[in-house]
Order: sequence, then structure tokens, then C-alpha cells
Amino acid sequence: MRSSLLTLAAGCALGLQAHLALAAQATPNDPEVLHGAYLARAGDCIACHTAPKGQPFAGGLPMNLPMGIGKVYSPNITPDKTDGIGNWTFEQFDEAVRHGKSPRLGYLYPAMPYPSYARIQPEDMRALYAYFMHGVKPVAQANKPEDIPWPLNMRWPLAIWDWMFARSTVYQPDPKQTAQWNRGAYLVEGLGHCGACHTPRGPFLQEKALEPGGPDGSLYLSGARIDNWYAANLRGDLQDGLGRWTPAQVVQLLKTGRTSDFTIVGSMTDVVHDSTQHLDDNDLQAIAVFLKSLPPVRPNSAINQPQTPVMTAVARAGAPLYAAHCAMCHQAQGQGIPNVFPALALNPTVNTPDPLNTIRMMLHGGHTVVTKGNPTPMAMPDLGATLNDQQVAEIASYVRSSWGNDAPNVGTSEVAKIRKIVAQQ
Repeated sequence: MRSSLLTLAAGCALGLQAHLALAAQATPNDPEVLHGAYLARAGDCIACHTAPKGQPFAGGLPMNLPMGIGKVYSPNITPDKTDGIGNWTFEQFDEAVRHGKSPRLGYLYPAMPYPSYARIQPEDMRALYAYFMHGVKPVAQANKPEDIPWPLNMRWPLAIWDWMFARSTVYQPDPKQTAQWNRGAYLVEGLGHCGACHTPRGPFLQEKALEPGGPDGSLYLSGARIDNWYAANLRGDLQDGLGRWTPAQVVQLLKTGRTSDFTIVGSMTDVVHDSTQHLDDNDLQAIAVFLKSLPPVRPNSAINQPQTPVMTAVARAGAPLYAAHCAMCHQAQGQGIPNVFPALALNPTVNTPDPLNTIRMMLHGGHTVVTKGNPTPMAMPDLGATLNDQQVAEIASYVRSSWGNDAPNVGTSEVAKIRKIVAQQ
């Protein structure tokens, strides 16, 4: 019996050695490494771990902490053995990504979306590990220390935050739902970490809901301010959500950055460019099916139809300004030009209760994201130097109460505040 156990133990040891040897010899073209590269795209890891004009995954991107207490810088996650994660074991990698505990830094700030990444299944974590160890170029770039004064830079309180707000369980499929729905939920709740931007946060900067079920689940993906943009409501609301959208339109938006009458704005352009345009159609369709299953935050009323609006004085004052500065592209009735200029009529961005994105686009302009499906960008001009705060408020109020739109008027003080905030970025 003892001989048999020794033989079995020896066989297991040899098997483990063979697995480790195979892992050590992995190349960027190995299936597991390629799968990990795809998952890293889905997780948009490059967005936070690459500084402007920096090397991929070498870190150094500054992230402002709330209330002006300082900055943290994303770490180097290349396989460099001195400055990166080249000496990390899989267990250490998993602990950092899914549970926010780094062997180098200790508890991580939840700027790292580990409450979402906790959903990632073990086989996908191993593929990610294989990719970062064998598919990423090592970069010898030292990590920047956080710029936070003592005692606010102490990390032990993060253990309490984790205990209160983080989760540690992988995604478990819902047997009441289809395989496609479950795939979409897995990507949205986990690797996609969509809630990190699109879900409002509480007083301790925690996401108010990490999934559609459970306490406060109706707030999941209901829209929130982040990085001085408004991350859209992704639920079924007709005015400012996805209530009027078909799954095919959601897929098109994530694949190309636009539909025939709508375009991505703000920091979501980076997400589409670096992440979602690279996902296969099956995964994009699964995401669309999951998002379209989310009920509205507010009970839906009948779909508005373009009509002559009843306007306030400030909105009426915006009509001639709109005609002079906006109608050439967005057209007199806000219908836009299909596949060229987005419609403003019944536009969910225009209809958000928070006018932040509308004001920012008017003040500073922008351009559509460049993707394989949308290789030629279209630009919105900067009107901030031409129009004063009152004029911007009047145009925004006119647009938000015309052609079936139904959103609150914009005040001059709101425009002034946003102009100042963005100028300081």
C-alpha cells in the first residue's frame, strides 16, 4: 500500500513538474496565452496600466483620489522581474486581481476594480496569468509611489473597506437564464467591470450594487458621474437608457462606437477603441442580451414622439442660437444625418437628468472613436470660446426640451462650474 502511495505521489509530482515546465516554455502563440490576451482585452487592462505615450502595461497612469487627497499611479504589470510581476506566482496574481491584495503593495485601492474581477472563473484567471507572463513584453520601469500625505496613505483601513463592500465569489450561472444571458452577465459583471463606471457610488465610494440581484440591485448600471463625465444609464429606461434600443444596436455601438443616429462620447471612446471593438460577435450579442434584460430604474411612460415643446423662457432663448451654431449638422428638428451626425431628438445622452455630457460636448467638442468599423472620425467643434455660459445654458435647455426630449433645463451656474472643472484637468 505504501509503495502504491509513493508511486502515486511521484506520478503527481512529475505531472506538476511537466505542467510547470510547459508553462515556463509557453510562447505568445500558445492557445492559453492567446485566450488570455482576449480576456485582457475584455477587461481593458491596458487602459489603466499604460500611461500616455508609455509602454503597454508598464503602469504610471495617474489616478486622482476623491476629495483632493492625492493621486495613485497604476503599477507595472509587465513580466519584468524587478519592476513588474515577473516573479509572481499564479496565487499571488489571483490574489491581486480578484481580491485586491498585492505582494508588493499590500491592500490595493479600489481604483483597481477587484470587486468586479472577483467574478472571473479560475480557468480564465490562469489564461490571464499565462498571457501576462508570456505574451506581454517586459518593461523595466520603476513604479511611482502614491502621492498621498500621511496618515491618509496608510492601507490597513482598506481591509475594513474590503470586508464591508468587496466580494470574493466567482460568477455562478443562473439556471433560470439562457447560456447566452449568463455569458453576457459574466462579462458585464466581471471582466468588463461595467459597474465601476455606470453604477452610482455610496458615501464610502463603494458601488451601490455589484449585480442586478440583491439589495439596491435596481441601481446597478443606472448611470453615474466619473472622471467629470456622466457614464450612461444602461438599463431599460426609455428616455435616458437602452429602452428604445435593439440588441443589434447595442452590438453595433460596442463594435464601432456609433449607430446610425448615436455616437459614443467621453471616456467611453477609449473603452470601445481598446476593448469592446475587439470582442467577438457572440460575446457582444451576449452582452446586449444581458443589458436589454435589465428593467428600467423608473417606470416607463409612453414613448415620446417629436412634437412642438412647451418651453421655459431660457429654452426659447436657445432656439435662435441652436439654429446658428448647431442646426447645420444636427438639423433643424434634431434628427441629425444618419451615419454622419448623431440625432439629438430622443437621444439618451441628451435626456439624462445630469446635463454634464451635453455641456462638455458644447464647451470642448470632441470626435467619434476610430474603430475598424468606423475608420473615419467625425468631429464636434469647440464652442466654448465662441459662446458664453448663458448662451450654452440656453442652447442646452432648448435641446433638452425639444423634439420629444424631456430633461431639466440647464442653469448658467452649472455651465460655469463645468467649464472651470474641465479647464483644471
